[in-house]
Amino acid sequence: MKIGVILGSIRKGRAGESVAKWVMDNAAGREGYEYELLDLADFRVPLLEAEMIPGAANKQYADEATTAWSAAVDACDGFIFITPEYNHSVPGPMKNAFDSLGSEWAAKPVAFVGYGADGAVRAVEHWRQIVANFSMFGVRNQVALSLFDDIPQPREQKHKDLTTVLGDIEQALA
Repeated sequence: MKIGVILGSIRKGRAGESVAKWVMDNAAGREGYEYELLDLADFRVPLLEAEMIPGAANKQYADEATTAWSAAVDACDGFIFITPEYNHSVPGPMKNAFDSLGSEWAAKPVAFVGYGADGAVRAVEHWRQIVANFSMFGVRNQVALSLFDDIPQPREQKHKDLTTVLGDIEQALA
């Protein structure tokens, strides 16, 4: 089973890079599951302006970057969203990348690792509402990292939280 770890910030100097490394390091060697980092900055998904709505596109996209993003997402059985919180909500580029696809997301489980001034708890709550549209199952537990206390090195409790979340997403796929 393949779990895509989606790094949702594309900003230069983003804290998300250290968070993604931390998640991937902790996921390494877990038996029966392959974790793959999908760094949104690498895909350069354009703003959604296609005439055909993604849900009706049947995974046939006019843009090469969107097609590559589609293939990467479609190859995953579940996800961990690494999300910052921007203005009490989800980051625009990550939301655009999510909206640019359709059935690639359908009915797949998702877990959340958020980071921000208050652990990105509002962004994660918004993501839970968004992913429900594709019948994605959001696992209950989440990791909430503080920019002030957990970046670049998360506190010990956050390591325990991540272990729980990794187990939850794997259980959702079992």
